[in-house]
Amino acid sequence: MEFGFTSGDEEFRAQAREWLAEHVPAAGNRREWERTLGKAGWTGLGWSEGGYGNRPVGLTRQVVWAEEYARSGAPARCGHIGENLLAPTLLAHGSTEQKSRFLPPIAAGDELWCQGYSEPGAGSDLAGVRTAAVRDGDAYRISGQKIWTSLAHEADWCFVLARTGAGSARHHGLSLLLVPMDQPGRIDVRPIRQMTGTSDFNEVFFDGAHARVEHVVGGEGDGWRVAMSLLGFERGVSTLAQQIGFAAELGRVVAAAVETGAAEDPVVREGLVRQWAELRVMRWNALRTLGGPADTGAPSVAKLLWGRWHQSLGELAVRVRGAGAAVGPADWTPAAPYELDPFQHLFLFSRADTVYGGSDEIQRTIIAERVLGLPREPKG
Repeated sequence: MEFGFTSGDEEFRAQAREWLAEHVPAAGNRREWERTLGKAGWTGLGWSEGGYGNRPVGLTRQVVWAEEYARSGAPARCGHIGENLLAPTLLAHGSTEQKSRFLPPIAAGDELWCQGYSEPGAGSDLAGVRTAAVRDGDAYRISGQKIWTSLAHEADWCFVLARTGAGSARHHGLSLLLVPMDQPGRIDVRPIRQMTGTSDFNEVFFDGAHARVEHVVGGEGDGWRVAMSLLGFERGVSTLAQQIGFAAELGRVVAAAVETGAAEDPVVREGLVRQWAELRVMRWNALRTLGGPADTGAPSVAKLLWGRWHQSLGELAVRVRGAGAAVGPADWTPAAPYELDPFQHLFLFSRADTVYGGSDEIQRTIIAERVLGLPREPKG
């Protein structure tokens, strides 16, 4: 199936570009920015069911908006998890009451979400989660720990994969619960300091936290199916927007290579050309995937491609910078940690690209078992 943009799509692109040029803030409150997007109708694009979203546009225009948003230099979205992960999951598996309660505030930018999946002993191996949810009347009491939870320090709600079946193992006995984060003494959020000096992720500890019975998505014990469905949405339209960001990073590396003379090195020059060519292939593959029939292995292939690509770009960036990439600013003192420059941050942060969101090993296992039909890897 061909995936292309019509003249109507290009008119929509011009509208999106014009609006963004007029409204993108130079700085400011990201939460207020989410409300600005919601008020203007740019959140919840394509939610065709029930009038929950803002604009019932098709897939191509969702791609157009994602690309123009990335090009505009607008703030990183703090509403991404609710809009692009939870919302389509609720549309597919949620009750009418759940949709009516949670989708409008997401579309308006009024409620932010985080994702409670990974645990210290169950990262990419999601079926190993141990966080437990015990039924207590009209609620569940949740106890356990989640880790690498993006935006947990800002979120109003968290969708938590927990074990509701006593004595269950692996993908059996799991449920997806919608949990309010404002529970002092029952939920403890602790930022994780990374080697970049920033804290993009958090540990979250649940100590008897409450979730209402009617806030179990898909029903008790159906968490594995719902969780897998949600992960399928994780690598959809947003993948193309991510590639716009990658292209901007590559452009900065190319410019630095020309400025410093590193581009005269045939090894560096060959690396730059390879990065450009592979980024084009990733875009074509993403468009082909979006425009074609469902492909079980496509999300895993995409993750393998961009994870390794981005790591290679980080390595190339420090090579272009030379020895200067290993030092900080001249006025640095031990009492005041310095800010990494963009190339240093790219190199250090991209080391995690092949781990978070499902490690390369897990992606290869998915492809081997679910696509190629190879024997399952022994557990234990």
